[in-house]
Amino acid sequence: MTDADDRGGTSSPIRLGALEKQVMGLLWDHGPLTVRQIIELTGTEPAYTTIATVLTNLERKGLVDRERHGRSVLHVPVVSREQHTARMMQAALVDGGDRAASILHFVEGIDAADIRLLRDYLDAKGAAE
Repeated sequence: MTDADDRGGTSSPIRLGALEKQVMGLLWDHGPLTVRQIIELTGTEPAYTTIATVLTNLERKGLVDRERHGRSVLHVPVVSREQHTARMMQAALVDGGDRAASILHFVEGIDAADIRLLRDYLDAKGAAE
């Protein structure tokens, strides 16, 4: 996915309801799916129209596109799970009041492996500038 796919950039992230989260999780985990395939994977057998409506809402929110393959319609995630998560984290920083304090509290709560990952990334980014 490209940055152009990251719709909204710095705009508010798309908040998802419980069923929307479940459907997006299935699309992120399995790739393009039909409504029937999503129903089979949920394990709860929601109504076809319920899943179709959820997918229409996700398409309207810019998270899903439709692709026709013969007689089937596949629903494809437009943004990755990681892009969506990053948007949510950015929104939390904006909504958190003191941005610096929020970042520092977040960093204090992450494990050593994540700190190394962050440090390596920042070192590499600094060397590239």
